[in-house]
Amino acid sequence: MRIPSIPGFDQQALEKYFKNTGWLFVGRIGSLLIKLIVSIKIANYLGRESNGVYIGGTTYIYFFSAIATLGLDQFIVKELHQFPKNRDQILGTSFWMKVFAGLSCIPLIWLAYQIYPAEGTPYYFVLIFSTIGIVQSLNVIDSYFQSEVQSKYIMQVQVAGNLVSAAIKIALIIAEAPIVSFVYAYAFDFLLISIGYFFTYQRKGRNIFNWTFNGKLAKKLLLLSWPLIISGIMVALYMKIDQLMIQNLSGTKESGAYATVASLSEAWNFVPSVIVTSLFPAILNARRDDLNRYKKRIQNLYDLMVYLSLPVALVITFASPLIYKFYNPEYSYAAPTLSVHIWSGVFVFLGAANSQYLIAEGYVKLTFLRTGFGAIVNILLNLILIPKMGMMGAAIATLIAYASSAFFVLFIPKVRQQGLMMFKSLFLISLFQKIIKR
Repeated sequence: MRIPSIPGFDQQALEKYFKNTGWLFVGRIGSLLIKLIVSIKIANYLGRESNGVYIGGTTYIYFFSAIATLGLDQFIVKELHQFPKNRDQILGTSFWMKVFAGLSCIPLIWLAYQIYPAEGTPYYFVLIFSTIGIVQSLNVIDSYFQSEVQSKYIMQVQVAGNLVSAAIKIALIIAEAPIVSFVYAYAFDFLLISIGYFFTYQRKGRNIFNWTFNGKLAKKLLLLSWPLIISGIMVALYMKIDQLMIQNLSGTKESGAYATVASLSEAWNFVPSVIVTSLFPAILNARRDDLNRYKKRIQNLYDLMVYLSLPVALVITFASPLIYKFYNPEYSYAAPTLSVHIWSGVFVFLGAANSQYLIAEGYVKLTFLRTGFGAIVNILLNLILIPKMGMMGAAIATLIAYASSAFFVLFIPKVRQQGLMMFKSLFLISLFQKIIKR
């Protein structure tokens, strides 16, 4: 099958991209579909109030996920590419760094809960979720398979793990299990994936017990990743704080309904990171060889992000009442909120592309300044809008915050041109220019 061409990118490079990342993409889409179906069934079984209590506990782990992962994944892949003979040392060092970070998150999550507890969600739910950071340490094996261009093994583990997880949760629904059972099941999902990675790694002739720790390498990795850790915290804060604020300002029933909106709207947010990460090497080659071609490729990338996200936003906007037919009637009033929230995805797509540009140009500090600005905007607007408008206010706040974060570069003279280029893509100006030229 021939891969469709994308303006500004070589067809041969695209073919290579799809061969290298196709399996991973299939795995994520498969996992996404499984998770969406199961999340709908769980929401229907628990009802709005219990679903709000359940989801409220998960928000804390998102706030600290950047610390638990240490922003290491892309650097692990890079190290494995550069020094393949040091595989056991690189993986071992990264693994133990993530174990320590995961352990460190447990008291931090406790402190966050004491400062701003999720109303109605008991702390022992949050404590169970807190163990996920430690369990995820074996995800360094994911980075290993990426470095070996063997994404099909990642896909197999993810799909198999999600199928087992889905079977467990359906069984819990049939058995009319209490809510705490779903809390344990949620944490067990991550353990399943880690077990899958472990056995797959061992089956391929590798041995996890050969891993070693190197303090010098750990220091090097931390020096590289610390800006991404801070940026990741800011991203998690402005993506998830609305869920917690709704629970505390409007109650668990409203929070339970809004959780369905967020899960449906944010389900596709992995798409831009996969595409951008894969296409950006070709853009960097243009930066080295031809600055005009480099600028055109950046513009084409912004165009592509809009071409992908805009149709999704339009379809979901009009289809949201039909989507909520799959939920119990008590959730149906959330459909208009989904029609607003889904548009934030357009800015997520654009922001993902622009973040890669900022990193490529060495403007790493701008990435967390931008996400920090988005977090502040989101929190302030949530405080104003949620008491007046409930979850619709949270959706509006999220949309404005995402747009503010994406176009924050307009306030910075040295990267203002990128903001103007994103505007051209957003309003399809560059598309019309191409049509006129033809």
